[in-house]
Amino acid sequence: MTLWFVFALMTVAAIFAVLWPLGRGGRAENQGSEVAVYKDKLAEIERDLAAGLIAAPEAEAARVEISRRLLAAAGSAPAREPASGLKWRRAAAVLALVGLPLVAIGVYIPLGSPRLEDFPLAQRARGSAPGMGLENLVVQVEQHLEKNPTDGRGWNVLAPVLERLGRFDEAARAYRNSITYNGESAERRSDLGEAISAAAGGVVTAEAKTEFERARALNVDDPKANYFLGIAAEQDGRKDDAATIWRSVLAKAPADAPWRPLVQSALARVGGGTMPALSDDTIAASKDMSEGDRGTMIRGMVERLATRLKQNGDDVDGWLRLVRAYLVMGERDKAMGASSDARQAVANDAGRLRQLNEGLKNLGLDG
Repeated sequence: MTLWFVFALMTVAAIFAVLWPLGRGGRAENQGSEVAVYKDKLAEIERDLAAGLIAAPEAEAARVEISRRLLAAAGSAPAREPASGLKWRRAAAVLALVGLPLVAIGVYIPLGSPRLEDFPLAQRARGSAPGMGLENLVVQVEQHLEKNPTDGRGWNVLAPVLERLGRFDEAARAYRNSITYNGESAERRSDLGEAISAAAGGVVTAEAKTEFERARALNVDDPKANYFLGIAAEQDGRKDDAATIWRSVLAKAPADAPWRPLVQSALARVGGGTMPALSDDTIAASKDMSEGDRGTMIRGMVERLATRLKQNGDDVDGWLRLVRAYLVMGERDKAMGASSDARQAVANDAGRLRQLNEGLKNLGLDG
């Protein structure tokens, strides 16, 4: 009701703005009649002067005064408006009174939404979140793929975005379409298997395992396929097989591979490796040390890592190395404390937090 009252006030204001200049015409006519009176007075003075009813000096003085008033009235008043102009003013007034409301209603009814409820503040906040950019991208790509379902490149773009948004079932469907229209590759098969596993809560199902085996058949050294096949072996209780798979992966992995710490932590979890926080050179040098010196060196490196992470808490891999180190040293309480500190440090970054939680879960720290 309040909305319609506001609209009514706005309409009245618009009508008044139109009628105001139209209503000034009548006053102009009154001013025009005043000019005519002064002209008659001048003519009367001339008649009185000719008839000798007024002396010449008095006639001149009266003529000057009336002329001054005539000029003032003529300067502030337009010429008398013809009758046709009056008719146009009246027509414009009627149009303003009737036409403006009709036009406003005619435009608002098809375009406006008077019954639309207010947009909740929580949804507005979500609308400004970074994730909304991805959601909009998904909508655009999905609309494109509805019209062009055989566009393999579109499915290739859509699949990882859906996976990042946690829509794993849809991501798996997109990966399948990507394989159908782009062709088979080890990377696409591994990505499909990962999406299937994520949809199953991290369990490498039989379907996911089949995809990883297909990926390894295409590329025996595919790191993702081998990593998840090791996970499958671990989930089946075959820890020795899992360790064998992961050792093979690490033996062929580049030293700077971003996924190397993840595989190292998995290997340590099944008892097939030690803390991977040390470089190869450091490990080689430690072989000549006594057990006590080696332990002191490792503990010092762990402490330095912990100090660095207090200054740079965005390093997810560093946090995982620290937690893993504490677990290897048998200090589970410190590992739990470090995992809590890590979650606080990356709490504002959804991507890093998800990576951290996945790594902690692989280390056996779900809580």
